[in-house]
Amino acid sequence: MPVSVRLAALAALPLGAALTAFAPRAPRQEPTAASVIDRASRAFSKAKTVRATFEQTLNNPVTGNESKASGEILLSQPNRVAVRFTQPSGDRVIGDGTWLWVYMPSAAPNQVIKLPAKGKGVTGVDALGDLLTAPRTRYTVTGGTAATVGGRATRVVTLVPKVDGQPIERAKVWVDDADDAVRQVEITDANGLVRTLRMTTWTLNASVPASTFRFEVPKGVRVVDRSALVGSR
Repeated sequence: MPVSVRLAALAALPLGAALTAFAPRAPRQEPTAASVIDRASRAFSKAKTVRATFEQTLNNPVTGNESKASGEILLSQPNRVAVRFTQPSGDRVIGDGTWLWVYMPSAAPNQVIKLPAKGKGVTGVDALGDLLTAPRTRYTVTGGTAATVGGRATRVVTLVPKVDGQPIERAKVWVDDADDAVRQVEITDANGLVRTLRMTTWTLNASVPASTFRFEVPKGVRVVDRSALVGSR
């Protein structure tokens, strides 16, 4: 378009529109760590249920050992959780709101451990609930940098407990830019053990039967009650 024609076209525009045509675009504002974790927390708290499949990597920095597992996490708000492993097959952890049942036949086929659902030192089972329920009240939140998980654009934030002596030393949460889903969680406990959960699927308000959160002690399996040792919060 000739210069004279362009100038004539601009002259026909209102002054504000003409200035806007030459005004530089404002730089895109990067989300803050607080806004990222708030989005994830709101989406999580509004859901009655959560169903997610995961791949887990467990690293022990003391021994240098690494182990892998996979399975499914099912949550029913506010306090029921089921972790069912497909690898190792048959291992499971069930929280019925009162008790936490830990049954790991791959390692201890003849016993199940019974704990208070909210006992001291009981953490990591409901990692999502632990990190996404009122996160900025309980954690100092930093980060918010861009990262890609499983081909999804995310923001990663770091959470550090505000109160000393917690079972979790720090955690990282990768929050999906598009739908606020949690795509990955990395938890470092007080002993330095690092557990990474990469979510391969994430579904809110999925159909989850109530029976999912009932644990029936298998025949011949001994119940080891550790409620007295753990105590309540």
